[in-house]
Amino acid sequence: MPHFLLSNLKQARSALEQGNLPKAHSLAMAVVAQDARSAAAYFLLGVCEITRGNIRAGKDLLETSVGFEPSVEGCAQLARVFLLLRRDADALTALQEAESCLNAGKKSDAITRDTIGCAYSRLGMHTASLAHFEAATRGAPSNTAFLYNWAVALSFVGRIDEADKAFEALIARAPDNARAHHGLSGLRRQTAERNHVPRLRATLARAEDPEARLLLGYALSKELEEIGQAKESFQFLFDANKAHKKQLAYSIEQDEQIFDAIEQNWPLYAQAPVNNAPVEAPVFIIGMPRTGTTLVDRIISSHPDMVSAGELQAFPIAVKAASGVRTRLVLDVETIAKAADKNLGMIGRDYIARARSHLPAQGMRFSDKFPGNFMYAGLIARALPSARIICLRRHPMDTVLSNFKNLFATTSRYYDYSYSIEDIARYYVRFDRLMRFWQKEMPCRILEVQYENIVLDQENITRNMLEHCGLSWNDACLSFHKNSAAVSTPSAAQVRRPLYRDALERWKQHEEALMPARRILEQAGIAL
Repeated sequence: MPHFLLSNLKQARSALEQGNLPKAHSLAMAVVAQDARSAAAYFLLGVCEITRGNIRAGKDLLETSVGFEPSVEGCAQLARVFLLLRRDADALTALQEAESCLNAGKKSDAITRDTIGCAYSRLGMHTASLAHFEAATRGAPSNTAFLYNWAVALSFVGRIDEADKAFEALIARAPDNARAHHGLSGLRRQTAERNHVPRLRATLARAEDPEARLLLGYALSKELEEIGQAKESFQFLFDANKAHKKQLAYSIEQDEQIFDAIEQNWPLYAQAPVNNAPVEAPVFIIGMPRTGTTLVDRIISSHPDMVSAGELQAFPIAVKAASGVRTRLVLDVETIAKAADKNLGMIGRDYIARARSHLPAQGMRFSDKFPGNFMYAGLIARALPSARIICLRRHPMDTVLSNFKNLFATTSRYYDYSYSIEDIARYYVRFDRLMRFWQKEMPCRILEVQYENIVLDQENITRNMLEHCGLSWNDACLSFHKNSAAVSTPSAAQVRRPLYRDALERWKQHEEALMPARRILEQAGIAL
């Protein structure tokens, strides 16, 4: 390539890094005018379009780039775009091509390796992400975002001591990094002798950013509770949630409308065609968040005939795709109505195709532990006739407390109910009503399991669950804590140790503060 074209490419990349999209686009187009097969120019044009928000146009340009000459950064960015488009299988293919480029000795930089790591993480492939996050931190040791990703990945795969060191190294470089403090706090149970309470108090006192105060408030609340200061712990939790809720354009009525739409449209779903339904028999583990779904997933996936696919969004996305609705939320009233007359067999096949890209071993039977699939239980039962469904139940008051004290993904609108005790209680009432609705409409399809019963009678409940799933008995299911698979949910630390009873009746420590929830539950006839 002539020197002036190389100069144009260098200037275009520099302009892109500085946020000057018009200049970057103009320079890259000038290169294409002279060299119509310039992979580097098409790469830069693709990134320009993605930065502008034109995701599909950017995807096409990136595909052109890697078609001319595969590169690590081109494949990495293509994988990221496919994830944005919810095309997980294509994202995995792009990541495999990036690996091939690396194995062939092609160059890469720290940001590209971090991009690959993030893409693997989005697919739930946390073990695969590790090498890339580590390479990113080696390539850019001062980049705290890369170090944070590395620390989180280490925690997901159970390398707790290494994660601890990585978080501490990050905090040493950025003492006010709230995400690092929150991540470190969640690694293990704190003790009176070993905790971060003084440092968290000081950091929270300095914090002004709302998200930082939210993260630090949760971390401090968790550690205070674990060292026996329950009342002060709850106050920090309450204040953090109250401040965050004020920023949300949310009311519980929005979720109640969705529950209404599911029940009202069920007669259409119950009569919808089911043509060429899949023969696969995945195990869906559903329920309210923080009620033992991760525990049951670990128990079931410890069976040699099973593998966990993690928390998949595959079924909600399959329903959304079938509906043809282009609204922002994956689940809303319009989506429920528009999908009601679609071929459920097609939705089932789409789900299986999407789920396959998340499986560590192809051909194995798998579990899907996305708790929110309880909204779709009726559709799942029809779209996947061989699927087995287990719904976790937990004492209603412990369910309210556990949802209130866990910080879910703040970018997900699914969890907006969780910042108010009253909202959680009202959400639980509708969850309970919907599950009773599903049991009435589909007798024997859903096995309901009480979390407390697993803790008190692990073997018998495990036998019941395996029988429901059509699995033979295996002792490994009793040693679920030895399962080495990655865990990316808030229960990661808990499921790496044997069953414990200290999670039972925790709500009684905060009985007075939880009285508003108790009144709502009792008025709805929920047994306590």
